Amino acid sequence: NCHHLVTKGFCVNIWFVLVLGFGVDPALEIDVFSALQLDDSTEGIVQVQGFDNGSKAFVFQDTVRKIKASPSAAEQVSQKLKHTHEFTVLVTLKQTPYNSGVILSIHHSDDRYLELESSGHRNEVRFHYQYWWHQSRTEVFPYALADGQWHRVALAVSASHIVLYVDCNKIYERVIERPYMDIPTGSALWLGQRNNVHGLFKGVMQDVKILVMPQGYITQCPDLNRTCPTCNDFHGLVQKIMELQDILAKTSGKLSYAEEKMNKLDQCYCEKSCKVNDVVYRESQTWTDGCRSCTCKNGTAQCKKLICPPENCSPGNAPVYVDGKCCKECQREYLTISWIPYDKSMQRVLYPSCPSLPCSSSDQISLTYSCCKVCKGNDFCAEGPNCVENSKCVNLEAGAFCQCNTGYMPLREDKAYCTDIDECAQNKHYCRENTICINSPGSYTCLCKDGYIKIDDYSCTEHDECRTGLHNCDKNALCFNTVGGHNCICKPGYTGNGTLCKGKQYQYHLLAVFDTSEHLTQSPSNKVTTHLFW
Repeated sequence: NCHHLVTKGFCVNIWFVLVLGFGVDPALEIDVFSALQLDDSTEGIVQVQGFDNGSKAFVFQDTVRKIKASPSAAEQVSQKLKHTHEFTVLVTLKQTPYNSGVILSIHHSDDRYLELESSGHRNEVRFHYQYWWHQSRTEVFPYALADGQWHRVALAVSASHIVLYVDCNKIYERVIERPYMDIPTGSALWLGQRNNVHGLFKGVMQDVKILVMPQGYITQCPDLNRTCPTCNDFHGLVQKIMELQDILAKTSGKLSYAEEKMNKLDQCYCEKSCKVNDVVYRESQTWTDGCRSCTCKNGTAQCKKLICPPENCSPGNAPVYVDGKCCKECQREYLTISWIPYDKSMQRVLYPSCPSLPCSSSDQISLTYSCCKVCKGNDFCAEGPNCVENSKCVNLEAGAFCQCNTGYMPLREDKAYCTDIDECAQNKHYCRENTICINSPGSYTCLCKDGYIKIDDYSCTEHDECRTGLHNCDKNALCFNTVGGHNCICKPGYTGNGTLCKGKQYQYHLLAVFDTSEHLTQSPSNKVTTHLFW
């Protein structure tokens, strides 16, 4: 918990002074790299250039490794954390995409007292810990760290309060069970893995530290605790206000124009109508469309399956489908009529006499529903069922039947009439998270939600403004992608708010030579090239 002093109108944060004013007290800081005595000779890791050149960075290779602290070093770390209720875990990392690995783990047997894990398979950050009476618990924060990009991560715990920062942005803030930090003697400290074979982290890590204080994240991001804006912040705020004033003026003009149009509409009477197949229907008008009964309501055609009346035919008559009609009608039976079954329905065909066939008798086949033979490979669809709406005819060896097109379902048993399946409403789609399912005739489409970009036909990911260049960071600033946006941080040697960065003022010893172009040129030994014009 943070206490504040108020003196002459100024708010001074005690932790802030402790961290920035005088540096971190060594008794409160655990440098994990130093505790494990990591160097280039450590098997399974290689020292590389990190995000910040001021400290060591190691790439954790996809090999057998054992990055574990010695028993004495692990005991020293455990003693610093023992019985504490406030601590912050800091790490700067670049994790291989889709890798799931443990960043840091302090455990005894199966009891994990402090373990930070990043899952690239589920895009989650997990914090494993113990609470009263050695009960295990895991807090899951949905966030994708395993994307191959640099991230600065800070997990701050204060009693039952936990905050997750990524790239100086507060991502999650929760109330949790109070962690039980009575770490027993003999506990193990692992880095980049849980044990010899499980939770292998793949990627680069730098500045892995544990600070025994709740606001240790300000060592990564000092501006998070700043109460007064800088001059650059003030100028940026003034610019935003001017932009908002301009937007407000334009919006006011558009609202006035819209109000004028709406006042004119009050004098009109509009009746909504429906247009289907180039036919216009008035409000509440009903009509039959194939095997559907439709009604025009509020300018939209609302259709449902047509319910056919009972098939009560008198003796000598039978219910059959008639072309152009959805429901069966009673038709008189004749001795000269053969009944042809099509998918459990009956149609009547009159045969005055059997036609001559253009094939040999060995290539002729008999039909169970006809007195006349036909040639093998006969096109039954040409003379058979009338597949009307969203349906196609399929030939068989001795007949044919109607089959609904893909994405459609039958409106009657012979499948001559079919209607669209709403995959979105019936949850018969494959759209994943961060998408919206939109139904279409015979299919559906997965659209990305705002702030996300398409990966494939069924899934979307967060829009990375930094990678695509759609950001407003200064050329001398670093861009960090965040949930639904991005953050700009000036590079070392520059100051500003990220959207505007200026070089720090340094004093240089110049070795000048006047030449014919009247330029004063800095000595080549200086790192920054400066030209003074006279």
